[in-house]
Amino acid sequence: MTASGSKEAIRIVGVVGAGQMGNGIAHVAALSGLEVVLTDLRAEALTQALATIGKNLDRQVQKGAVTEADRMAALGRIRTTAETSALGPCDIVIEAATEREEIKTTILKGLIPHLKPDAIIATNTSSISITRLAAVTDRPHQVIGMHFMNPVPVMKLVEVIRGIATDDATFGAVQQLAERMGKIVALAEDYPAFIVNRILVPMINEAAFALMEGVGSVAAIDTAMKLGTNQPMGPLELGDFIGLDTCLAIMRVLQGGMGDSKYRPCPLLVKYVEAGWLGRKTKRGFYDYRGETPLATR
Repeated sequence: MTASGSKEAIRIVGVVGAGQMGNGIAHVAALSGLEVVLTDLRAEALTQALATIGKNLDRQVQKGAVTEADRMAALGRIRTTAETSALGPCDIVIEAATEREEIKTTILKGLIPHLKPDAIIATNTSSISITRLAAVTDRPHQVIGMHFMNPVPVMKLVEVIRGIATDDATFGAVQQLAERMGKIVALAEDYPAFIVNRILVPMINEAAFALMEGVGSVAAIDTAMKLGTNQPMGPLELGDFIGLDTCLAIMRVLQGGMGDSKYRPCPLLVKYVEAGWLGRKTKRGFYDYRGETPLATR
């Protein structure tokens, strides 16, 4: 802390989880001039993350958004490791694991022995209570939600969510960090699914109900929403992009947290998840992605 009560500027960022969100967060942090420690228990995930970051940076160079020198410098700022202890020097650690509360709480508890006392803990949760996650740590006042949108290098928004104990210094430091990464902050209250997913995922769930009830086919529903509401993706296509397991998890958080039957997950959505048809990442969801062109599964 400085004498004024605000935190020193963040210089080293830790990211826990090298999946789609984690590697995207590492990408934008490194590109903004920050040192990054990217951790994952799986060595293959770290290898894949570096390959993805390199490919995405190449694409930015080709588009003229990033110089070759900036690309090389960004890659040089990212260190990968399976060791949680390597997060010790970090000013902030951003948890970007699977959207399951028990996984996140286990990770947060495991971080504590390795972090310096003034380190901030941020979680990239898209729906889970920040207050509840903060309560398992030794520093609830330094825990905050930092919900990036997918794909992180492209999407400008970061939802910042304060838990009931989050202090002003932590919020100020995280807002400054997000802006340094080139993001625009929307401040959300700590209620289930926050702003974006509180509105978006029930729409995807309702599209699944419309499909189950025969209101329209997959293609008809997505075409109607794209052309009728000027959205770049239809809701079923977007559900596949997000991951149907993630959509279902968010609906269950909403149903449990709000206690309202309007958040009941669609049985057809549940069936797709039970089948392992989770969308693009498993090559099948509302669309089948195993061929050259996605084909509707209904």
